[in-house]
Amino acid sequence: MTDLLFVYGTLLQPGNEFADYLNQHCTYITLGKMKGILYDIGEYPGLVIPGGAEQYIYGSVLKLCHPEENLRVIDDYEGFGPGQEQPNLFERVLKPVETNSEIIEAWVYLYNLPIADLPQITSGNYSEYIKQKKSPGN
Repeated sequence: MTDLLFVYGTLLQPGNEFADYLNQHCTYITLGKMKGILYDIGEYPGLVIPGGAEQYIYGSVLKLCHPEENLRVIDDYEGFGPGQEQPNLFERVLKPVETNSEIIEAWVYLYNLPIADLPQITSGNYSEYIKQKKSPGN
């Protein structure tokens, strides 16, 4: 089992209880990116990886200090697992993530529900998207 996690949305936001959990129980490794499409689900983004996706999604790679325990906590937050509402909101999968120096394999949460009529986050950067959305005049 890999001990790397790629995060791209609310798990990067200061003040988010689960982002704070990751900051306390994981180590930041590097910035990363992967090809996919990011959608604005409302209170959070959703990443999907359709075949042929050319857009990059930007985030961070974290090293989990206690992978099984850490993933169990984040699975619950992401609505993933047999004890969660079915179909799961997200699914956790291993995917390649590009860093400045190499391509690594990391866990990532992919959105698992219909995306019809959801707005795309074309920049692929949720943190920047939220800043622009909150700034006056937008």
